[in-house]
Amino acid sequence: MADVILHLVDQLTFVRLLGMPIEEIVRGMEAQTLRTLRPEADPRLHRDFEVDLEGDLLELADDLGSMEGTTTPSRLQPRSQSVCEMGLLLARWCSMAQWRCWDARLFLYVEPMLGREVTSSEEFLRPVLWDEFSEALTRTDKASYSESVILDWMSRRERLGETMEPSQDPRILPTMESHKSLSESLYVLLEQARREGLSLLVGREHLEPEAWHLGATTIAESMEAAP
Repeated sequence: MADVILHLVDQLTFVRLLGMPIEEIVRGMEAQTLRTLRPEADPRLHRDFEVDLEGDLLELADDLGSMEGTTTPSRLQPRSQSVCEMGLLLARWCSMAQWRCWDARLFLYVEPMLGREVTSSEEFLRPVLWDEFSEALTRTDKASYSESVILDWMSRRERLGETMEPSQDPRILPTMESHKSLSESLYVLLEQARREGLSLLVGREHLEPEAWHLGATTIAESMEAAP
């Protein structure tokens, strides 16, 4: 099972970095001075560490080789996997929060609110699903949503003939607490996205950079649209 990963991205900061000369980005990453541009983290949620992103960006820039001093990420052609990877790393740099979950578990968190079955885990990579799901969450509150997830999980177990007695299965209570924590943090992340007008970066572990979506567009399309 692979994790589906969601990031809350400040689109204005992302566009600013796409228009910055790569040499300037490299110097800023080396000196850690670009950290002042990164959006403030949401303390309720995790996000990628600056030092990890800086290391990955510097390594990638080195692999891409020498470029003209005025070359910006948005002007890099063609949109190769390495170029899209730079765009993805910059988008993650502009993230203020991250949420991740096994794709198999996501059916539990999404289907109760949508009122329909999700056809496959590939749907979780489509921006339209997250738009639909986020809209559905506006009709409930965090506690009620989390409770609906747990009740749905319990009913699924019962239909499979699985016990809900902690004395018979010691994993019941830890799993229930995990579902509660993950569903509540997902609610928080999407509520923040709506309130602040932030873009959702959607992908999965080991997914090619060009297949990630930022809002309604792929990373490559987002880079193409930047000034």
